[in-house]
Amino acid sequence: MADDQKKPAGPDLAQGIAESALADGAMLAGHVGDDAVLLARHGEDIFAVGASCTHYHGPLAEGLLDGDKVHCPWHHACFSLRTGEAQAAPAFSPLDCWSVEKRDGKIFVTEKKAARPRPRVTASADAPRRIVIVGGGAAGYAAAEMLRRQDFKGEITLLSNDNVAPVDRPNLSKDYLAGNAPEEWIPLQGDDFYKDKGIDLRIETSAVSLDPRKREVALSDNKTVGYDRLLLATGAEPVRLPIPGGDQPHVHVLRSLSDSRAIIAASKDAKRAVVIGASFIGLEVAASLVARKLEVHVVAPEARPMERVLGPQFGDFVRKLHEEKGVVFHLGTGVEAIDGHRLKLKGGGTLEGDLIVSGVGVRPRLALAEKAGLALDRGLVVNAMLETSAPGVYAAGDIARWPDPHCGQKIRVEHWVVAERQGQAAAFNLMGAHQPFDAVPFFWSQHYDVPINYVGHAEAWDEIAVDGDIAGKDCVVRYRQKGRTLAVASIYRDVDSLKAEVAMEKERA
Repeated sequence: MADDQKKPAGPDLAQGIAESALADGAMLAGHVGDDAVLLARHGEDIFAVGASCTHYHGPLAEGLLDGDKVHCPWHHACFSLRTGEAQAAPAFSPLDCWSVEKRDGKIFVTEKKAARPRPRVTASADAPRRIVIVGGGAAGYAAAEMLRRQDFKGEITLLSNDNVAPVDRPNLSKDYLAGNAPEEWIPLQGDDFYKDKGIDLRIETSAVSLDPRKREVALSDNKTVGYDRLLLATGAEPVRLPIPGGDQPHVHVLRSLSDSRAIIAASKDAKRAVVIGASFIGLEVAASLVARKLEVHVVAPEARPMERVLGPQFGDFVRKLHEEKGVVFHLGTGVEAIDGHRLKLKGGGTLEGDLIVSGVGVRPRLALAEKAGLALDRGLVVNAMLETSAPGVYAAGDIARWPDPHCGQKIRVEHWVVAERQGQAAAFNLMGAHQPFDAVPFFWSQHYDVPINYVGHAEAWDEIAVDGDIAGKDCVVRYRQKGRTLAVASIYRDVDSLKAEVAMEKERA
């Protein structure tokens, strides 16, 4: 590889730049040696940190500077410029930090310094000694990681009914399924992480009952584990097709790494795939199978894909985007039965498929909470601190129904970044911090080369305002109710999406 391909772009910050080249509120991408460095200015403070997000290496210079924080343009991770700390998922690792000097009207970036964020939470007087986390998904992992990052000294037990350590689930329907990401990218951490951090990770272990009075969890291996405080992060499970033939081996769902592996294996000998359901996951699966050179058909009852979440214009765009790649839609219908590889459609007609993937939604895993007598209401009810009706028992992720200060009602959201951020918030409260969870919901979806970012939460709206051109893949779409913006979807408008998120953070219903 040529030297000019190896070296990061931008000015050599070790040689200095003029102070006038970096205005207040501005960022500049440069390098120090072979390290890409972001230079940012907030008032009289000048910061130098690593230029790439530690999640998927998004270019931070193309993101949003918000005081002494920088937000990643791709998936909305947030970092402190003062310490490099990853303050909001989906990033967990800190940015490198460099020392900065001002001399003779110039700014120089000198040596790299260790980014060692100090714990921000002091454990309360009744701090727990034993914390148990039920669920090895996004929320459970994020909580365990944050507890140790905050220097929690007690015991952490992480129970997972999966057969592998926590994984990067969004990749299972995107690049990994499409064949563009190797499996070694999928674990959120290597096995040594849990040992080094003193996290007792128990895979293939389910919690079968919970006794909040005794503060004890009974496990599938006939053992019990006691706790001082507990986090329920049991997540959701795919809805299985309640139709004849829906349980055949070639009818797949996608939730776990094992599910994704099975679909990949089946795709090798398949020629035509049928995806049942036009959800975000279903259409990401469709795009991934197109990348694997399969003929793909999508069957769904709605008139437009994703119309319920994104509205009619966006739904038409998504459909056309997939049709341009060869996907064939069968909308306004469903599947009555599956006989071998033949699908019988409602209203008549059949469809053949070597590989069938059902993506008709998920349901929260609430059995454990229900058996324990915890308050339920279309999810597990929690307060602003994510605590359930049982003292000392918290919940996060797909099961939690919390009072969202932005839309002014209780909501439950099934999105990866929300689960991670709730896990992080729960970690503080498990230590006695009493901090309300007030992060704005965010998710992203990838369809071929088109990313769709969505911030906020809008179950209904009376106005859709489009800025730009949806069909031209350059837009910000605002979903409003009575003049108030509840959610914003965007394509290739990363900074606008970040600005919308920050604005919502500062606003309350």
